[in-house]
Amino acid sequence: MVNVTALYTGLCAILMIYLASRVVQFRRMKKVGMGSGNDLFNEVRVRVHANAIEYIPIALLLLLVAELGGLAAVWLHIFGIAFLLSRICHAYGLTAGKGGTHMGRFWGTLISWLVIVALAIVNIVMAVMAL
Repeated sequence: MVNVTALYTGLCAILMIYLASRVVQFRRMKKVGMGSGNDLFNEVRVRVHANAIEYIPIALLLLLVAELGGLAAVWLHIFGIAFLLSRICHAYGLTAGKGGTHMGRFWGTLISWLVIVALAIVNIVMAVMAL
C-alpha cells in the first residue's frame, strides 16, 4: 500500500470537488449551462478549479513514483503537505485577487512548481541510480 500518496490523493480529491462545487453552485444560481456566462467572478472560479486539475495529477503521480521508489516517508509528507497547502493558497489567492495579482496566488504557484520540480529531480536521480 502506498499510504502517503493515498493520503494526499484523498485530500487533493476533496479540494478538487470543493472547487468544482463552487463553479456548479454559481452556474446553477445564474442559470449558466457551460462556461462562465461572461461573469468575471465565475471565470475566476472556473480558472481556480481548472488550475487545480492541471497541477494536481502530475504532482500526485510524481509523489506516487517517489513512494514506490522508496523515498523516506518524512520527505513524502513534506512534499505532500507543501503541495496541498500551495494549492489551497493558490485557490484562495486567485479568488481573493479576482484573477489579478495576490500573494496567495504567487506563493501557491511558486511552491507548487518547486514541489513538482523537486519530485521530478528525486525521481530522475532514483531512476538513474537504479540503472
